[in-house]
Amino acid sequence: MHKYIFGIRHHGPGSAKSLKVALEACLPDCVLVEGPPEAEKVLPLLAHEEMLPPVALLLYVPEKPHRAVYYPFAVFSPEWQAIQYALEHNIPVRFMDLPQSHRLAETDEEEQEGAINPEPSETDEQAQPPTHSLRVDPIGVLAEAAGYSDSERWWEHMVEHRRDGADLFAALLEAMTAIRRELPPVTDMNELRREAFMRQTIRAAERDGFERIAIVCGAWHAPALTEMPPAKEDAALLKNLPKIKVEATWVPWTYGRLTYASGYGAGIQSPGWYDHIWHSREQVATRWLAKVAALLREEDLDASSASVIEAVRLAESLAAMRHAPLAGLQELNEATQTVLCFGSDAPMRLIHEKLIVGERLGTVPEATPMVPLAGDLQRQQKRLRLKPEATERVLALDLRKEIDLERSHLLHRLNLLGIGWGKFEQTYGKKGTFNEMWRLQWQPEFVIALIEAGVYGNTILDAATARVSESATGVIELPELTKLLDTTLLAALPDATNAVMRRLQTEAALTGDVRHLMGALPPLVKVLRYGNVRKTDSAAVAQVVDGIAARIFIGLPVACASLADEAAEEMLKLLMETDNAIGLLENEIYVQEWRTVLRRMAERDTLHGLIAGRCCRALLDSGEFMAAEAARRMNLALSRANEPAQAAAWVEGFLKGSGLLLLHDDKLWQTLDEWVTELSGETFTEVLPLLRRTFATFAAPERRQMGERVRRSTGSLTITASQAENFNERRAEMVLPLVAMLLGWQEKSEV
Repeated sequence: MHKYIFGIRHHGPGSAKSLKVALEACLPDCVLVEGPPEAEKVLPLLAHEEMLPPVALLLYVPEKPHRAVYYPFAVFSPEWQAIQYALEHNIPVRFMDLPQSHRLAETDEEEQEGAINPEPSETDEQAQPPTHSLRVDPIGVLAEAAGYSDSERWWEHMVEHRRDGADLFAALLEAMTAIRRELPPVTDMNELRREAFMRQTIRAAERDGFERIAIVCGAWHAPALTEMPPAKEDAALLKNLPKIKVEATWVPWTYGRLTYASGYGAGIQSPGWYDHIWHSREQVATRWLAKVAALLREEDLDASSASVIEAVRLAESLAAMRHAPLAGLQELNEATQTVLCFGSDAPMRLIHEKLIVGERLGTVPEATPMVPLAGDLQRQQKRLRLKPEATERVLALDLRKEIDLERSHLLHRLNLLGIGWGKFEQTYGKKGTFNEMWRLQWQPEFVIALIEAGVYGNTILDAATARVSESATGVIELPELTKLLDTTLLAALPDATNAVMRRLQTEAALTGDVRHLMGALPPLVKVLRYGNVRKTDSAAVAQVVDGIAARIFIGLPVACASLADEAAEEMLKLLMETDNAIGLLENEIYVQEWRTVLRRMAERDTLHGLIAGRCCRALLDSGEFMAAEAARRMNLALSRANEPAQAAAWVEGFLKGSGLLLLHDDKLWQTLDEWVTELSGETFTEVLPLLRRTFATFAAPERRQMGERVRRSTGSLTITASQAENFNERRAEMVLPLVAMLLGWQEKSEV
């Protein structure tokens, strides 16, 4: 019996190429790979032509889908190539890592113990066996011994650029054995159990009669599998382990999720570069820089063939100076930035995202086991021609088209299920009522979200309906209910809409808080105003709107009495939103009732300045007040009888959002100018922040026109209306001859 141990690094193209050479040389009759044994039943799917990496094994607890782990694979992963070799040659292949049914069960028990006793006592801590994880990076130790400060660079030079077959693995085994001999013994129980189970799997393969066993594992574990301790010791380590039911399947993965930045513990820095190394047999540097040049040209950046040739020469020269066998990614990046990017680092960020990391998203065959909800989504994606992609793309939907309307329904339903494949963006302009803009980007973890949402139903429609109905029962705030209703109508969920409507009617009837009623009105008005465009049934909403509007009209004056500054600011926002909502309804009865309420409030002297000013502005915009009346009320509000702070609040409420009134109405401008001019220095300093906050809400062109108007009037004598009443013309005429003489218009003798 021969046992071949191949210590590899996860996701290393050099390891993968050397492993293929070694397997073809030793011709094994059984292949053991470091991985979860529960996934052996889905290994045959790797032979399917639709299985395109990157993909990942997903293992999860059916009753608790959030308890899940991933095992990602790329085409350049040694484990992937080992499995493919075994399937192509009809050789038995087995996973030999500690089953996730034990590891997930242990984690579940730890969580339960933590919930019961989150702060263990000192006695409990002393009773625990001393365990610690490996704190030394073995690759880093080897790199440091070779004089490298970067372990990634050492590994790339020594392994990824070589195809030495068994010789490479023999050298790695010798190096790892020496490192483990020098380091303290491993005491981490998880690591000890993993290696014990690997050895037990090897013993089982020997008992089954296999003569030439190939063992593919992480390089760190290779020495532990070379010298086999007594089977009793391993059995003792694995005795009485907790166990839980686990399901396994394949899911699409992305190169971005293979990186360290994604949080993946065995991540790599440059999956796109490793993919290039795997597929490029010769002229690796030349082919890479050709890709870089093509990408730059796609972005309308200059990248000539002559520049590519020069960059290749520079990269190879740098590699020779550093005694590297080939130009690596560091040399290629330096050459790219110097020659093709003219020293700028901005294009390098694009190259890193598009090429060094890459944007590839894998695919799995239809025969892959999946929950019914995921299968329904996959069918709808194909029917609606919405291909999941790892890169972000903008999708514009015209809701007048049937297929776009169904796409909108699907994306809204997924958002309700907590699957944010599409991010909705508000559109404005002439097409805003029947156009939707979405930003789509598929994330691998959405698979877990689909599994979790599977408890609500087997189809997207059923699951979204059940999820909304459940959410409606837990929402007690009226504005939140109206937002939920708006989203539910956009998602075209009629059964859920009825459930939300019943809840909404109940809460609207019981709610006495006018602020909640005002917060609930705009979303409902939006449904009534635009519902027909999206072919949603909005008739049931009208009855709720009638009740809410009537209660707002009755309760608003009382709700606005005796408001503090913070409460007044909150009410101002609600008042503006409600005013816009009433205007959108285009219902004359509502409009007249609303104007009556605003006029009644505007007549009250005790009303907070913010609210009083806004009421006056709303009445002016609606035509209820003429410009002269608005100027008169502003003059009263800014009189000396009122506190400067309240006067400034009135100005803020009146002008908030738009300064066009000041530009087109001289009376309002003059009234405000007089008030500011007559303020004392101390008072001006006090109200300046309030005025600045008001004018900051104006559009930039409006502020610029105001500044120009002030500049034109600077230095000129402006006589205000109040000054004109006390103007003495006779006394003014007495100084005219002297002024004329000073200007040289008359001789002194004539004075």
